[in-house]
Parts: sequence; C-alpha cells; structure tokens
Amino acid sequence: MLFPSIALLWLCQTVLAQYSSDDLMSFVTLPDVRAVKFNVHNHNPDRISPGYWFITPYLHIEPDAPSSLYEQYQIGPHIYDGEGRLIWSGAQEFDNRNAFDFKVVNGLSSDPQLSFILNHAYDGAEDTGYGMILTNDYKVQRKLPLRRDLGIFDIHEFKIREDGKTALVTVYLSHEIGLQDFGRPAETTWLESGGFAELDINTAEIIQWWDSHNRIPLPEGVHYTPSSPVEGFPGWDYVHINSVDKNAAGDYLISARFTNTIYLISGIDGNIMWRLGGKYTDFQQDFVFSKQHDAKFVESNGTHHIISFLNNASDEEFNEENVSSSLFVELDTSVTPFTARAIRRYNRPDRELSRLRGNTQLLPDDHVFTCWSKGGYISEHTAEGEVVMEANFTSPRYSSYRAYKFEFTGRPSTPPDMVASVFGTDETNMVTTFWVSWNGATDVAEWHFYAQASDFHAPVFIGKVPRVDFETMFIGAGYLDWVTAKAVDANGTVLGTSEVQRSNHPDWKSSGYRGYGTPQPINPSTLYQGADSVGDSMADQGGRASSAAIDTQTQKTISVLNHTYETIRSIGAAFSFILLLCLFCGVVASYLVIRGWRVRLYQRLGMESGLAEERARLSPHED
Repeated sequence: MLFPSIALLWLCQTVLAQYSSDDLMSFVTLPDVRAVKFNVHNHNPDRISPGYWFITPYLHIEPDAPSSLYEQYQIGPHIYDGEGRLIWSGAQEFDNRNAFDFKVVNGLSSDPQLSFILNHAYDGAEDTGYGMILTNDYKVQRKLPLRRDLGIFDIHEFKIREDGKTALVTVYLSHEIGLQDFGRPAETTWLESGGFAELDINTAEIIQWWDSHNRIPLPEGVHYTPSSPVEGFPGWDYVHINSVDKNAAGDYLISARFTNTIYLISGIDGNIMWRLGGKYTDFQQDFVFSKQHDAKFVESNGTHHIISFLNNASDEEFNEENVSSSLFVELDTSVTPFTARAIRRYNRPDRELSRLRGNTQLLPDDHVFTCWSKGGYISEHTAEGEVVMEANFTSPRYSSYRAYKFEFTGRPSTPPDMVASVFGTDETNMVTTFWVSWNGATDVAEWHFYAQASDFHAPVFIGKVPRVDFETMFIGAGYLDWVTAKAVDANGTVLGTSEVQRSNHPDWKSSGYRGYGTPQPINPSTLYQGADSVGDSMADQGGRASSAAIDTQTQKTISVLNHTYETIRSIGAAFSFILLLCLFCGVVASYLVIRGWRVRLYQRLGMESGLAEERARLSPHED
C-alpha cells in the first residue's frame, strides 16, 4: 500500500504543478501580464557584464490552440534585467504568440532597435509569420513576410546584417526524391531540405536563396539511413539547418544539425567551399562536436576564420559527449590540409546536456553569454572561463530557444500605468496606496507621486520612492484622489507622467469602516507641503536631502497631531456625556418645579380596592 500511495501523491503533485501559476509574476498595474519568473545566481556580481536579457519564453515550440490555460499573457518577447526583474513584456502586444531570435539591432538608425521572429499563427493558413523590427519605443517599424514559395517564416534565424539593408533567414522546402543513394532506385520518398535566403529589409524582396537539395547528399545525414522507411509529405528533415551568417567576402556560414557539420557556402555560385565536422570534414581538427546550433563568424578574412557555436553534443536520441559547451574555433584554409583548433571552450555550468536548441554570444567585453534553452537556462562566463552568473526559469514548463544580452535604452511612447486605492477603518487612519509601472522603460530611477484637491486644482507633491522592481508601491497618508505619478531619471529629468487617476475605494460599509458618514477625499495641501513645481525642484542632489528632511518633519507633525486629536477626542467624548447628563437633569428638575412638586417620603396609601397605589395603576392593564 505504501508504494501506490506515494505514486498517487506524486501524480497529484505533478498535475497540480501543471496548473499552478506561482512561477509567474503578477502586477496590479498590468493585470493581464503574467511574466515568467527567474531563479538567479550571481556568483561574482562585480564581474558581470552590463546589459539586459532578451528572452522569448514559450510553452510549446509550435503555436498552441486558443486556450485559457496559464492565462493571461506570458509568452513572446521579453526583456529582463540582470536580477531577473521584468523590464518589458511584449506578450500582450503580440497576442501571446511564440517569438524567436529576439535581439537588439544597431545600424538601422541612430537609436537601437529590436528584431525578432513572430511565429506563424495557430491556423497558419494566412498568417505564416513575420520578421519584426521595432523602434526603441516598442512600436512596429517593419513587418516582413517571407515569399510564399519559400514556406512559412522559419523560427531559427532572422539576422539583420551590419549595413542595415538586408536580413538572413533560414528556409525549409519539400522535395520528392529517389533513394538510389541508398541502393533503392525503385523507391521514392519525400525529403525536407534546409536552406537560407537573404531579403531586402525595406521591400522583403528575395535577393538570394539557397537550398540543400542536390547540394548536400542524403547520406551525409546521421538520422536517415539505408533502412529508413519511405516518408510522406513534407518529408524527413535530413539536414535541419538552424543558423546562417555572412562574412564580408559574401560567403555564407550555415549550421546543419543532422549532419553534424558547419558549411561555408559560396555567395557566387552556391557551391560548398568547405565542411567542418561530420562524416566528410575538410579539416584536421583537435576537437569534436555534434548536433550544433548558432554558428557565427567572429572574424573572417578569406583564409582565416574564427567562428563560435553551441556544441549541443546530443539530440533527443543520442549523445556523443557528456556535456554541452560553447566553442570558439580558429580555422586556417591557407594550408593543406585545412586546420581547425578550439581556442576557447566553456562547458555548461551544471555539466548537463542541451539536447535541443540554444545559442552562444560573444559580448563586447569578451565575456560569453550562452542560452542552454531548456527551462530558460542561461549563463555568463568571463574570457578566462569563470562562471559569474547562472539563471533559469522558476517554472519547468517554459523554455527559450535563444537568449541574448545587450545594453539597451527603452523609451516607451505610452504613459506609465498607475493604480491607486484608499482604505481605512475611520477618519484617523485613512491611507492611499499607489502602484506604478512603465512597461519597457529602462531609465527610471525614482517615482514621484502627486494628488489634487479636485480635477481643477494644481497637483501637490506627496512623496517619492526609488524604482526597485518592474512595479513600485508607495503609501501616502490620507484619502488622496486625482492622483498621478512621474518617472524621473538619475539626473532628475522627468521622463513621463501617468494619466490622472481617481483612487479606488472599497464598499465602506462591508469593509469595516467605523467612522462618521462616507469618507471623502482630502485636500492634500492640508497634509503635504509643496505643489507641482516644488516637488520637481526637489529632484537635484541638494533637494533630495531637503525633501527627506521635510518629509520626516511632516510625518512627525502628522503623528503629533493625530495623537493630540485622539486625546482630545477621548476627553471630549466623556465631557459631552457629562454635559448631556447635566442638561437632562436640569430639564427634569425644571419640569417638576413648574408642576409644583414637593419632595416627601414615599408611603403606601389605602385604596378602595384594598390595593396599593402602584398596584391599582397596573391592574387595568393586566385586564
């Protein structure tokens, strides 16, 4: 009985975990957004590179059917800071759709921009996905489709080149081929080939494209063998291309996962110039790799190349090594035979395997930022190999295909979001709680809060607090209404102001309010010093100190006044009771004097019925 009970308990916990949302963030100001939480381990904070994480959480690699599961918005492009705090969620803006290859793009304008792949819609009939380009205020600048004959917009790559004129994408196409290479000339099968295209950023016109069909022979693949069955449409994915890059000479570097090979493709005639790895490598190499992702040029000058890639060393079925790694490899094609040597290697910190997906990024300070994909696991190494940071999603349900780290300035065009609520049990303890956030703003150092006596009065400065998270809370004394918040940077410059909001309040009767009447908003000038201009002037360094002193003194004054009020109120209540009692006695005495009443001893008097007087008066009522 013990084992079945334990198994049942485990099953119940597993089912409950699937429907739990404790691993998602929630916000008062953005109630529809549920961003994925991070577990962060900063091993050496002083050595971590500056920058934000660009992450695209997803539940399943293919689009999910419309569902209320894990609602509200939680997948798509996201930006986090180095502590795992949310900076921007694009889930709501892009309808909770899968996004991939989310990164910062420089060179398109004076300001940095953003690019990512918006996955095809669930039905996929008309909406086949796009390459998205956003300005740094998160507005869509360009939405590039892929030419219909090249299939859906593939999720693996959308790389805008340094000149800002073209972008590289991967493509998948299907062909029906004969199996004569496997000694089966009478049989045909469908084959899914891999390739790439270069498209114009402004027009989405295809400038050049390449397909592995008739370029990479079927026997180079490691999964489709002479004994494999015939496949129907769309066919067996025999190379599985997952990245493309281009050097200054105009040649293309591609990674084909299911051939364990990185290829250099001529930009002139499309021929394969060389193979690195796999069954037919052209190099003498002092390292091995397999099932790799994200092959990119670090340097390239014709005969000498340095490339980086993620060595997964495994897939869903096999593993050739015991740990995945980020590899940097130096290639020399000026000698015979060609040589390849590993110059930097960074093992996955937890010594596990990334069997699917991932990428490697060289940062400006020579650090290496790696996404190991499953569970959103990311890490940062110094050039010397020290692990300075590890992080992963709190939830095991989510992953991120790639992740990047960039310095970035986000300036949303929409105003900050704010919600205010008032609560109290009587007139003496009313407070107003503010919640404020600004989705995508990177430069907010402080939040300044204001209230007005009415919609027509000038704002009164209530107080300020530093921004410490995506959403900031502030509590002000009194029932404050017509409230606003200002986002202020480290130099005291106001970056944005929320719209004027009316404070929410509870149903006073059911909330336990014990005061007199219905609470009404106060004139904030009665409790707080300074109007709008005064509050803003406090933003400089000297002003911060004076503001703090004024705030402290104000709080002390309010405390003394409240204490005095409570004392007077308690004394006044007793005094009022005595005064009312005396007044009542005086009225009764005056009435009796007017009636000519005389004080005399009480005595029972005989009545005709033989009953005492008081008894006689009661007897008719008893009848």
